[in-house]
Amino acid sequence: MKPGLRNSLTLLLLTAAAFVIHGYHPAAEDAAIYLPGIKKLLHPTLYPFNDQFFAAHASRTLYPRLIAVSIQLTHLPFDHGILLWHLLSIFLLLLASWKIAMLCFPGTAARWGAVLLVAATLTVPVAGTALFLLDPYLNPRSLSAPAIVFALVNMLEGRYVRAALWLVATALVHPLMVVFGVAYLLALQVPRLKSSLGFAVVPLAFLLPGLQPVGDAYRDTMEIPAHSFFFLSRWQWYEWVGIFAPLALLAVYRWVARKRGWEVLEKLASALIVYGLVFFAAGVVLTLPKGMASWVFLQPMRSLHLLYILFFVFTGGLLGEFVLRQHVWRWLVLFLPLCGGMYFVQSQTFPASPHIEWPGVVPANDWLQAFAWIRANTPEDAYFALDPDHMNAPGEDEHGFRALAERSMLADRVKDSGAVTMFPGMADEWLRQVGAQAGWKDFQRCDFERLRQEFGVTWVVVLKNEGAGLNCVYDNSTLKVCRLA
Repeated sequence: MKPGLRNSLTLLLLTAAAFVIHGYHPAAEDAAIYLPGIKKLLHPTLYPFNDQFFAAHASRTLYPRLIAVSIQLTHLPFDHGILLWHLLSIFLLLLASWKIAMLCFPGTAARWGAVLLVAATLTVPVAGTALFLLDPYLNPRSLSAPAIVFALVNMLEGRYVRAALWLVATALVHPLMVVFGVAYLLALQVPRLKSSLGFAVVPLAFLLPGLQPVGDAYRDTMEIPAHSFFFLSRWQWYEWVGIFAPLALLAVYRWVARKRGWEVLEKLASALIVYGLVFFAAGVVLTLPKGMASWVFLQPMRSLHLLYILFFVFTGGLLGEFVLRQHVWRWLVLFLPLCGGMYFVQSQTFPASPHIEWPGVVPANDWLQAFAWIRANTPEDAYFALDPDHMNAPGEDEHGFRALAERSMLADRVKDSGAVTMFPGMADEWLRQVGAQAGWKDFQRCDFERLRQEFGVTWVVVLKNEGAGLNCVYDNSTLKVCRLA
């Protein structure tokens, strides 16, 4: 078998293994924002009310159009198409890691050590940024992460046009993450520290036109505990360790690379240290002082996403070169417990859901079963209200109502507030809607009627012991779905 074909098959096997280890939850967490944007492109009659909380993201990127067009062209069922894109994103990141490792390390053991460590740690948290190397669901970062690494590979190979095309593709998919890729590539081109510090922050200027004036409603949104990742002052001590420990180890890697004559690794590690320090300084300037609310949406600490990907590539490569080598038992001793631990952590992250949520299978989860019933049995113009904190409810596992039920919903306090952090102009309306749902657990029939009169809500989802006197047409052991007169 030719080496290229053998390597491709190995990467495919590692893709399948990573998928099994880290699980799959296609409508959870941030996917709750992005999936409705794709679905509305495919079916414009969906979400006739209150779609601004996901449409704002969809309008700033070609990501939903790319996914929607691919599904239209292939005629795949939606859920199957999303799954294939997710698998492709894992494969692309592993392939990009392999290509970087080939440039950094001469030995085969080092190269596969780099790829295996990335595959085993896809859902490792990136310090306090609320990011993973790769999420267990499809979103724009799933495509921007490998695209930036491919741009880096082409830059190192002297293929500047290809590198530029990868950066353009990244910008079209994720306008924020491309800033960090451009900054790192600029830092690579300037070997002197002082000059690198200047060049690395240049891309931030491209985001300045997006600054919007903010008011009290926006500041209230930023005070929600779930948004603590925006502010370094709210990070826990171990999250601060997540900033500086990789930088310290990168200094060691640079020294090792210099001793071994690995020029590419030395250059990448040196630039990555500068890159990390620059954006840490930007994080201090933009998020620590009071009165900087207009700037926090730049999220400079998300620069750690690229740093962590490369850091794990370098770490795995050095482990393969100096520790694992050709000893099979050493590979097993390292990776079996690591993969088992990652599997356990992910299964505990979504304790009420299957580890892999397969297309077409409704899990034995009361929330997801209720959402599936709503999708099949309510009109497309139904307008729902739920507990604004329902995504944090026991058993809900942060699944998106709009993404699964495919119906309009009054604003919630969890994911819709995240949209507001990026688009301050929606803050007043978000606060009005969430404020109208304050005290949800004590709502009586008159309170639900008030939501109908004020916002046009026609349906509600309540817990089994709530909603007395409502016309409820579906129930399970946890929830009821009720129609307002």
